[in-house]
Amino acid sequence: PPSVPPPPGPPARGSLSLHRAYLRSPLGLLRLGQLALGAAFWVTVAAHRYEGAAHFALFAAVLVWLLTLALFGLSLLGRWELVPWLGSRWLLTNLVHDLALGVGLYAAATGIMGHKARQRSYCNLPGYSQHCPYGAYLSASVCGGITACLYLFSGLYCLSRRCRDQRDII
Repeated sequence: PPSVPPPPGPPARGSLSLHRAYLRSPLGLLRLGQLALGAAFWVTVAAHRYEGAAHFALFAAVLVWLLTLALFGLSLLGRWELVPWLGSRWLLTNLVHDLALGVGLYAAATGIMGHKARQRSYCNLPGYSQHCPYGAYLSASVCGGITACLYLFSGLYCLSRRCRDQRDII
């Protein structure tokens, strides 16, 4: 009896290796800074008692941090083509992520934490015996502001590449 050949398997992919050029590029270095300062922001907020609008600030920071981690990982491994529809528009994806999500949400979170720090500034006085979250809120606000600036810089970097008709992130 004639034998039927087995169906073709998935196409073979190359081995995983680090995209070192991305790691040394301005965008790769900015991503590392965003991840470090973003983690400092949300760990600082999460480690202290928080209420009200700080819940949104924590949610926004963690959401943007996780998306940045995914973008960084896919870019570092050179596997962005695995992302349906967005992989073919990777520069635009990074641009929208940085300017809309990164700058927008971190600016809002920074404003919230700055406002909360100003509300708690009275407890920074000597002799105040209760728990004082002023330092944590102020630290989170500073980390958030710097992180928002890093997202602005990376967004402008992607925008300048897009305006020069370059399609790659490096």
